[in-house]
Amino acid sequence: MSNNIVENLRKEIESFKVATQTEKVGHVIEVFDGIAKVSGLSDIKSSEMVTFPNGVTGVALNLEEDTVGVIILGEFSKIKEGDEVKATGRILEIPVSDSILGRVVSALGESIDGKGVFKSEKTYPVERVASGVITRQGVDQPVSTGIKVIDAIIPIGRGQRELIIGDRQTGKTAIAIDAILNQKGQNMICVYVSIGQKDSKLRKIEARLEEGGAMAYTVIVSAGASEPAPMSYIAPYTGVSIAEYFMDQGKDVLIIYDDLSKHAVAYREISLLLRRPPGREAYPGDVFYLHSRLLERACRRNEKYGGGSITALPIIETQAGDISAYIPTNVISITDGQIFLETDLFYKGIRPAVNVGFSVSRVGSSAQIKAMKKVAGTLKLDLAQFRELEAFAQFGSDLDEATQNQLERGKRAIEVLKQAQYSPIKVENQVVIMYALTKGYMDNVAIEKIKAFENGLIEYSVRNAKTFYKEVQTSKMWTDKGEAELKKAIEDFKSGFTQ
Repeated sequence: MSNNIVENLRKEIESFKVATQTEKVGHVIEVFDGIAKVSGLSDIKSSEMVTFPNGVTGVALNLEEDTVGVIILGEFSKIKEGDEVKATGRILEIPVSDSILGRVVSALGESIDGKGVFKSEKTYPVERVASGVITRQGVDQPVSTGIKVIDAIIPIGRGQRELIIGDRQTGKTAIAIDAILNQKGQNMICVYVSIGQKDSKLRKIEARLEEGGAMAYTVIVSAGASEPAPMSYIAPYTGVSIAEYFMDQGKDVLIIYDDLSKHAVAYREISLLLRRPPGREAYPGDVFYLHSRLLERACRRNEKYGGGSITALPIIETQAGDISAYIPTNVISITDGQIFLETDLFYKGIRPAVNVGFSVSRVGSSAQIKAMKKVAGTLKLDLAQFRELEAFAQFGSDLDEATQNQLERGKRAIEVLKQAQYSPIKVENQVVIMYALTKGYMDNVAIEKIKAFENGLIEYSVRNAKTFYKEVQTSKMWTDKGEAELKKAIEDFKSGFTQ
């Protein structure tokens, strides 16, 4: 009997195995304002995720000699000194899937719209190296915004980064929302990143996109004004990771960052709390890299590497129109052009208040269809000459006939480029309007009747210049037959309009 017991014990001891598990564990030394100083995590990586008690996550940002500076992504009031911190071994990542479309998510990719958790198929890292030069393709396909002044004079192409810059309340967000609304039926997915905005403003934007049927192809990433600075810091990278998920499927994506001024302020706040050395305007030395590594992820990939594109429209808020300030100049130097909105134009009723002289697209007419390039090619120069003549004409009334004609044409061009908010115009209709303007058909139409002429002309041309419309829609350019049909339609409409 005793032999059996001994034998059984020996077998049990031999078969007994201890499952060993190693964990990288540290402890909180100090916690304040969304930042924690942690000791004991000697082999942690930069941007690695850590977990605190109560399920709160954080990201290692400062790797110092004895401590690690961690930004806390969530409620930090429950974290206290001495709490255990575990390293996960994973870089910060977010859940992604096709079912994210039409949803409002947090900076961590979690649903915050009350519609429940969306089904996620995989995760994408928040920080990712931008596509290399070999994988990229030139920008030569247009992104139609539906805004006449942009599509005609400052065209945006798929894969471009075009900055929208101006003082507060000049219509920066309005341009971005119009661009999203105009992508309906254009085979484009949109991502709107709201950084440090009021929740009320975000709800209005969501309602407007829902009303325009745009939420079906749009994702909103939100880091609200009431949330800690680390959430505002992470949000744009979360947005571009979602965009990259769709680009990797060969799709075209338009991403709006609203706005990167608040993003830089959030990063400055985090950096100062982490005791990083301050530089110009108290921003840390790597604030340029903060935005360059974000915006470089926007690109157009060639077919060999899967195709697809990300077009970025970052927004920057200026103070009293000062585009030479630190953050504006940084972002201007990273992007492929800027749309500059001016307060004076806004108050004069010229809306969108785009200053054509200061605005530029470095991709230029290669991002325009041939038809638009032909009708709007000289428009920017004409407007610049009009501005000079207008200033000169204030000093004297004796102007020759050619100058008078140029002034009158310029006034009508300004009137034509005005556009109501949330009313994007199809490219083929824009081509008709610009054709009528540049060929002089509007020269003797009274300025106060330009808008009525414009609207009536579009309706008339759609019915009576079908060949022209079909040619512009299919081949992006008109033939002599199509042009003759349009000319006749414009002349017929004008004769009826002026009577």
